[in-house]
Amino acid sequence: MTKDIRNVAIIAHVDHGKTTLVDQLFKQSGLFRDNQHVEERLMDSMDLEKERGITIQAKNGAFTYNNTHINIIDTPGHADFGGEVERVLKMADGALFLVDAQEGPMPQSYFVLKKAIAQHIPLIVVINKIDKPSARADWVLDQVFDLMVHLEAPDDMLDFPVIYASAKNGWASNELGEETGSMKDLYELMLEKLPAPKFSNQDALQLLVSTISYSQFLGRSAIGKLTGGELKVNQPIGISTGLDSDIRAGRISKIHVFKGNDFDEVSEASAGQIVAISGIQDITVGETVVDPNDPKPLPMTAIDPPTISVEFLPNDSPFAGKEGEFVTTRQLRDRLFRETLSDVALQVSDSDSGIGYKVSGRGELHISILIEKMRREGYEFQVSRPKVIFKDIDGKTHEPYETVTITVEESLGGKVIESMAERKGQMTNMVQDGAQIQYQFKTPTRGLLGYQSLFMKLTKGLGTMYSTFESYQPFSGEIRSRQRGVLVSKETCETVSYALSSLQERAEMFLGPGISVYKGQIVGLNSREEDMIVNVAKSKKLTNHRAAGSDDNVLLTPPTDLSLEECLSFINDDELIEITPKTIRLRKR
Repeated sequence: MTKDIRNVAIIAHVDHGKTTLVDQLFKQSGLFRDNQHVEERLMDSMDLEKERGITIQAKNGAFTYNNTHINIIDTPGHADFGGEVERVLKMADGALFLVDAQEGPMPQSYFVLKKAIAQHIPLIVVINKIDKPSARADWVLDQVFDLMVHLEAPDDMLDFPVIYASAKNGWASNELGEETGSMKDLYELMLEKLPAPKFSNQDALQLLVSTISYSQFLGRSAIGKLTGGELKVNQPIGISTGLDSDIRAGRISKIHVFKGNDFDEVSEASAGQIVAISGIQDITVGETVVDPNDPKPLPMTAIDPPTISVEFLPNDSPFAGKEGEFVTTRQLRDRLFRETLSDVALQVSDSDSGIGYKVSGRGELHISILIEKMRREGYEFQVSRPKVIFKDIDGKTHEPYETVTITVEESLGGKVIESMAERKGQMTNMVQDGAQIQYQFKTPTRGLLGYQSLFMKLTKGLGTMYSTFESYQPFSGEIRSRQRGVLVSKETCETVSYALSSLQERAEMFLGPGISVYKGQIVGLNSREEDMIVNVAKSKKLTNHRAAGSDDNVLLTPPTDLSLEECLSFINDDELIEITPKTIRLRKR
């Protein structure tokens, strides 16, 4: 056994303070100099993660405490990125289950916790944000226990250690109500209660690849836990895709271990360590690095299937190529296939129509994050309306269903139940907690496309909604998406205030004055069911007659600004979203 290593995953719901806790563990372990500038939320390395405050990609980091090397695996809290979680838990020997001291365990953490219990990973429960005025630690602890029983955790896992923390203020304590001023209690508890990896250098070489990182200097690096044997630089290895597959040869050029949120190069690694190896360009997630003379591969990790797909098409609008740097089909193809190297839950194939590519993922957020990343890199393209992936089971059409958990104030409950019923949602549970009510619905994924923005309007932004994939169930019938038609520009022109002011009386406008539009572009939402072709460049005819009051200033209502997620759910099948680094436009096909 390697006693001086701990491999710890951190499991938590979105926004429960996971990345902040990791920051404190790094800082207080003496990883940085006293005068060194350290960024907030260090593990959130992508711009999008910092902006949205969510973890999108699972990441590795490490620090040393009392001569023990502690590897930290930061997992995403959002179910759309669940493809990451299943794999990275394979690297962990223990886990911290982080829970908000007021909210208790939330739906998205059930998902990750279920995976951890299935792999029998020992847990420490960290009740975080204990400094909140509305904290209720005892109630939260009961909820965690009930959840573990509900998920059928074995008896030894139910006897979990608990620690109380305020990651923002940088302290953790074994006793409730006692502020310690440092993370020492948590470090000690991790060393004492979480097991060291149980592997030896005498076993046959085994390394299951859990994630891939990509850099311009090293190319592809495969990250995983070494579960047997030793690795050395320039060592010849075999790569296997499963239990009874052929083994192809390879050679390791570099080995890295983790230090902080960065790499540290080493010449060799022993069993139990989490390492990144470079030099094998075609290695993918789920493959096993083995000894070519004595191969003992591990089975491939099963990954939940994608539930929705979107078509990515090259931009062919009248304004194509004006704002983007990468506009050709070939560049679009290369970028999409590069994404599949690191994101295993994403699938890319040629489109059925012969133009563009079909990209399948875990949910709307999963796809929209990819679109936003590409847009920032200078790509220009179009996307179609998201479609649910149906399955044929015993000759009948089945579609994906999700469990939706909604928490709102009591007075808003009626609106929520009504709007979910329109989308074929069936209520399965309802729990009152003070003035708030928590509803649970079983809903087809089709019904949830675009529901988030409607939900925010219904609850004036005061409700919370989370969904997790449940299973495939029989097709539930037609669901009407958008009830109203759109306004379509009849020519390529620039919008004029005078034209917009007469249109806004019977429609909701998406654009203000002075904006270039082209023929076929969607400029607003009609008040009726049918589409309407409009002239947004109509100006006032000037005469020499003047009448009192006829020259009053034109008053325009501010236009509705749709976010990328709202656009994806807004469009119909005969419409597209044109995406460039500077603008997002809606258009008819």
